[in-house]
Formats: sequence, C-alpha cells, structure tokens
Amino acid sequence: MDLRQMRQALVLSETLNFHRAAERLCMAQPPLSTAIRKLEEELGATLFDRLPSGLTLTPVGELVLRQMRNTLFFADEIRRAASEGDAGERGKLRVGFVGSSVYSLMPRLIRAFRTRYPHVELVIEESTTVDLLHAVEEHTLDAALVRHPVLGKTAAQVTLLQPDPLVLAVSADSPLAGRESVALAELGDTPFIVYSQERVPTMHALMMYAFQAAGIRPPIAQEAVQVPTILALVESGLGVALVPAATARLGGEGIRHIALTGLPERMDFGIALATLPDPNNATTRNFIALAQEATREVAQ
Repeated sequence: MDLRQMRQALVLSETLNFHRAAERLCMAQPPLSTAIRKLEEELGATLFDRLPSGLTLTPVGELVLRQMRNTLFFADEIRRAASEGDAGERGKLRVGFVGSSVYSLMPRLIRAFRTRYPHVELVIEESTTVDLLHAVEEHTLDAALVRHPVLGKTAAQVTLLQPDPLVLAVSADSPLAGRESVALAELGDTPFIVYSQERVPTMHALMMYAFQAAGIRPPIAQEAVQVPTILALVESGLGVALVPAATARLGGEGIRHIALTGLPERMDFGIALATLPDPNNATTRNFIALAQEATREVAQ
C-alpha cells in the first residue's frame, strides 16, 4: 500500500464511480479498478460494495478511508515542511547575544525575523562575546550578536552591523558631569570601573588597549560583568567607566554620559554578527540577510 493507492481510493470514495474517478485521476478505468482490488486484497477487507445501482462504501471502508485521509494530509504537511525548511521558513534558529545589544539592535532584529519567518523556532541565549564565539565555532549556536572588535583568532566570520562608540559614564555630581566631551588622556588619575578580566576578557583587553593608546594607566576601582552593574557602581561614586553609547538609556538621573575623544582610530566599536563562514542551513542564511538589510535601513 502506498500514497498513490490511497489517493485513488480517496477520489473513488468521493465520486463512487470508477469512470469519474479515473477522469479525475487522469488515468484509464481498468487500471484504477485493478489498483483498488489489489488494495482491498492487501488490506484483507472490502472497501467498496459493487452494487447494480453503483458503488457504496462499506463500514470498514469508511473507517479505512478516514485514516487514509489523515495519512495523506500529514504526508502533504511533511512535503510542505521539507520545502519550507529548505527555504528557511521552518526549523530552528539558535541566536546568541551580548547584553549590550538588547538596548538597540537585538530587539529590532528578533522582531523583524519573527515577522518574516513566523514558523521558525527561535532559541535565544545571552552570554559574553568569548563564549558566544566558542558556541558558534562548536555549532551550538547558528549566529551571535557580539561586541566588535573581536580580539584573538576565531573560526567565526565577524561582520560589524552597528557602530556603537564608547562614551564615558560619570556620576551626576562628578566634576566632569558638565562637560560635553572628554579626552581619554585627561583621565590618568581617575578611578575606573572596568569589565571583568576573567568573565569579559575581550572588553577588558579593549579598555586596557584604549588606556595604553591614550598614554594613561588609571587606577582600577572595581571590575564588573554587566553594564547595569557598572553603571550602578558609577552612580555610587566609585569611579567612571567606558560603556557603549547605546546603553545611555540605562542611566538614571544619577548618571551622565559624555562623548570621548582620543580613542584609537582603528577600534571600530559596535555590535557585530558572528556566524560560520558558510552556514549550511537556510534559516541562518535568512537571518544574516535580514540583519544586513535591517542595518542598511538604519544607516540610510
């Protein structure tokens, strides 16, 4: 018994006439009669009563045809899922993100992807840039939004999506709070709150590099992992911090964000997309295309 026989039996049950069923199936009547007889022999049951007045479904035929109808429905669903999956319209997409991306880029991309591909299951995971790059390399994530620039070697392809320059966060009562801009070289004696060297090594290294390029070695008052924690420590008066500009919305009345000058020219800070160079599934390729499209629209 195969799907072709099921379709033949289903059409015959709808027409109850071999001639009309054969016309609908675009086949001759004798082969159809033979196919139905073989199907009944295989099932060991009579599906149609052949009466002088015409065909009727037997009680067994009604039960069997109901199941056949369900089987054909799910067979069509399987074909559709395979076709949509090949086009990236179904399946699963695993996306990682750094915390600072949630203040601008990440929500916009996720919303756009859900709108365009509503049948793709999204699995979202927050972590640090280093851990996200490892996850992409190990194929446990399909794509990740990470901080740019990326230090060190990685098998992932990293593409800058959205510039997000560093700004200086100070407490509202800081002597610097009224300034419109501050040169990093001015801050050699100012206590800093920096990213954790152990938990966020990339951002920590970038801060140290920025200090070195500016010719300063400021005292480190505290290390922290998340931007909200860093800003809370800044607001408490423990020190100042370099944070992404997009996080400015987190600052309350006790925080001021000031433009920085004197940062290394080669350091294009921002949010980047990390994927394997040649992703082998269509959902990932669709996410890459949508991310590039969304960022181009913002740039325009």
